[in-house]
Amino acid sequence: MEPQDEERVRSRAADLTPEERSAGSADPRAQAEAVLADSDERTEVPNAAPDTVLEQRTSADAADL
Repeated sequence: MEPQDEERVRSRAADLTPEERSAGSADPRAQAEAVLADSDERTEVPNAAPDTVLEQRTSADAADL
């Protein structure tokens, strides 16, 4: 892992969100790595995340369903 990535993971693990802290984590570092990997993928490929694709339909298109 690159030094800047190492620092990014360390920082993210130290600053878990309140929800993440309340849920508990056996390994905050691994949790931070997973969160950051998911975030990176969503940044690089915006349509990679489920339910993030905005459908472009008109009301006429919707009526045909």
